[in-house]
Amino acid sequence: MQITMMINGQRIIDDIKPDMLLLDFLRAHGCYSVKRGCETSNCGLCTVWLDGKPILSCSMLAVRCDGHAITTLEGVEQEAHEFADYMAKQGAEQCGFCSPGLIMNVLAMKKELQQPTREAINHYLAGNLCRCTGYMGQLRAIEAYLQEKGGEQA
Repeated sequence: MQITMMINGQRIIDDIKPDMLLLDFLRAHGCYSVKRGCETSNCGLCTVWLDGKPILSCSMLAVRCDGHAITTLEGVEQEAHEFADYMAKQGAEQCGFCSPGLIMNVLAMKKELQQPTREAINHYLAGNLCRCTGYMGQLRAIEAYLQEKGGEQA
């Protein structure tokens, strides 16, 4: 089955099997930031944007994205580096395995929510699991980033 989609601004046309997951399609096309974690849609490692909205690529068939735009961490590299600096300043970066999915959600949250409270941030990021941190450093980094880049916190 032939599909066409935009991946990080590049038009991709490919023949795939109907049961191919978006995660596998993206990795096959060089998007190695998209990681396989739990394979049950619970960890957030595989988060990408479908037409600007975060989705879990491990639970999305690639054929469902035919004609759509996909953004991975490689497509928002500059913003990702900016946020990563906030994580480092708060001592929130550990092994980094969960970072791509977390960063994709934080950047989406910045675009989607205005002046989010701590409760709203926690709710938005509920599906992002980290094995190394206690989340407080990450939360401080997110709040600092959103305050500077996305307006004042409520």
